[in-house]
Amino acid sequence: MKVNGYAALGPKEKLTPYSYELGAIGPEQVDIKVSYCGICHSDISMINNDWGMTQYPLVPGHEIIGEVIAAGNAVKNVKVGDKVGLGWMSSSCMSCDQCMDGHHHLCSQGEATIVGRNGGFADYVRGHWSWAIPLPDAIDMSKAGPLLCGGITVFNPIILAGVKPTDRVGVIGIGGLGHMAIKFLKHWGCEVIAFSSNPNKKKEILNMGASQVINSTVPEELESIAGKLNFILNTTNVTLDWNSYLTALAPKGKFHTVGAVLEPMAIPAFSLIMGEKTVGGSPIGSPALTKTMLDFCVRHNIYPTVEEFPMAKVNEAIEHLENGKARFRIVLKNQ
Repeated sequence: MKVNGYAALGPKEKLTPYSYELGAIGPEQVDIKVSYCGICHSDISMINNDWGMTQYPLVPGHEIIGEVIAAGNAVKNVKVGDKVGLGWMSSSCMSCDQCMDGHHHLCSQGEATIVGRNGGFADYVRGHWSWAIPLPDAIDMSKAGPLLCGGITVFNPIILAGVKPTDRVGVIGIGGLGHMAIKFLKHWGCEVIAFSSNPNKKKEILNMGASQVINSTVPEELESIAGKLNFILNTTNVTLDWNSYLTALAPKGKFHTVGAVLEPMAIPAFSLIMGEKTVGGSPIGSPALTKTMLDFCVRHNIYPTVEEFPMAKVNEAIEHLENGKARFRIVLKNQ
């Protein structure tokens, strides 16, 4: 099958029209006609080869919403005509300890949708049936794409940390990831404190569900929250004063990062020891948890705040994101 998409031919290059053949479908694979695809910062990192693993030409896109149009003869759980989502992962081995334990996203043989293969900035994409997540009937497909990567990235820590509805929690960085985290935690029942370095976002952040916004550039404001939070989620990818946030945790509090901070994080041991505090991190989540998250979103009408661009204007959309103008996620629509 011929696929038409948009590819980067080299690091930091603009995307250009690109066609390729998918070849024969495998017995456990499905082909998906792409209706919408979100733009994630990971797409830009891959376009720029920031992580040193990009293979060109690269068709980015891993927040895919579409319809199954073909299925191999061993496919389970989905069928032709089903509406599905495909995120960062497109396959896992289905036999290792992690897969057999339901943690497919931790499979060491897992295949990422845009690593060594082509993603969703195209009219079709292929993946293993287990990662083609069936969509709830009532979901808004035009806004659902970012949930398949950014959404599950911030939903998984809520489960891992055992966050309770009675908890007081913090979210660092209110952008593409952080704004979804606030919405999830608010509907989880928590009191949500937002940490932002941009005071101009305060009204928007409060409207998302935060009860308080701390200006993270003002030490006095950080000190005012010392010892009061049960859980803090970091969504930024820059080095911060980590000890200030560990100090904000209550005893037995948990600090969790999903932001890919490239420099080593300086964590003072005594800040952990004296309060029995913990530091953790995570990537996305399993297919089962992704399905649970989508059901939770439909139940509570939780969606990312999105801006929509036609797929043909993908370069304008990427520039909009790189310039920090996105509020708060961008979705490409196939015409």
